[in-house]
Amino acid sequence: MNEDYLWDRSGPPDPEIERLERTLAPLRFRVRPVKPGDRRSRPRGAETAPWDGFVSPLVSPAPLRWAAAAAVVLAAVGASRFTPQTGPASAWRVESLAGAARLGIRAAAVSMAVPIGQAVRTGRESQLTMQADDVGRIDLGPESVLHAATDRRITLRRGELHAFIWAPPREFVVDTASARAVDLGCEYTLNVDDSGNGRLRVSMGWVAFQFAGHESFIPAGAECVTRQRGGPGIPFYEDAPAGLRQSLAAFEQGDRQAIAGILGPARPRDGLTLWHLLTRAPADDRGAVFERFAQLVPLPPGATREGVLRGDARAIDLCWDALNLEDTSWWRGWERKW
Repeated sequence: MNEDYLWDRSGPPDPEIERLERTLAPLRFRVRPVKPGDRRSRPRGAETAPWDGFVSPLVSPAPLRWAAAAAVVLAAVGASRFTPQTGPASAWRVESLAGAARLGIRAAAVSMAVPIGQAVRTGRESQLTMQADDVGRIDLGPESVLHAATDRRITLRRGELHAFIWAPPREFVVDTASARAVDLGCEYTLNVDDSGNGRLRVSMGWVAFQFAGHESFIPAGAECVTRQRGGPGIPFYEDAPAGLRQSLAAFEQGDRQAIAGILGPARPRDGLTLWHLLTRAPADDRGAVFERFAQLVPLPPGATREGVLRGDARAIDLCWDALNLEDTSWWRGWERKW
């Protein structure tokens, strides 16, 4: 359920609430003009209660009965949606808090458990730290919203999340609207804007970024942009040449001519970027990408041009291994069901 839509209709429409609104639409209060004879006075001398026989000039008894029924329905909905939940708490607890924050509809406080499924929200000048002893620590920045789906699965709706994870690799994930970040033993910062676009920066270890068939592997010192419709982009080191970073952004926005601006200034260290580009560049451009990659990174015999261009998984894995980062046997099995 989208809570922004529920409270002030400022967020994206919530399908369940919209369905309820359509169901109750016929019961909506409508003002009608007063007509002569609508008000019936009590006959003189009648032995009735003072208000017997009075008909409101605006609402007839039948709509009143419908309104009462609608009130019962809304009360039932409200009882289930707006009262503090008594469901299970997650392993996450509030460790520190600066400013105001909410857990569901309650004000957050230090040592409070984070309920499964309820939103954690920080204010404009607020910061909140959560910790789960067997998982890690999360710092949530100002104007952020997240949900703990499970102890090891978090959804970041918007804002900034800094994670320091000590759970075993592959066990902790953060979902966003445009990508899933899978911890491979790391520390990282993830930003998501209101449109669902984001940026991930890794300061220690590795993160795998995945969405709709796209996979990006981001080591310490690198970052990766993710977009609502395109999923995770191509990672690059933070110290990469400015021309490479600018050309990469243009390429990911659809400028095919920008590939030359990526290849030209690339350093051996930027083989990380070129390796991802090998499988994302248009087929006609992959030969040029491979040739530049081979100039920068010494390749073993099995990493042939022909194998890479036809998409042979072994040849592409050998190209990765030549980067001397982590062997493909370590990260190839990162994906699992959460």
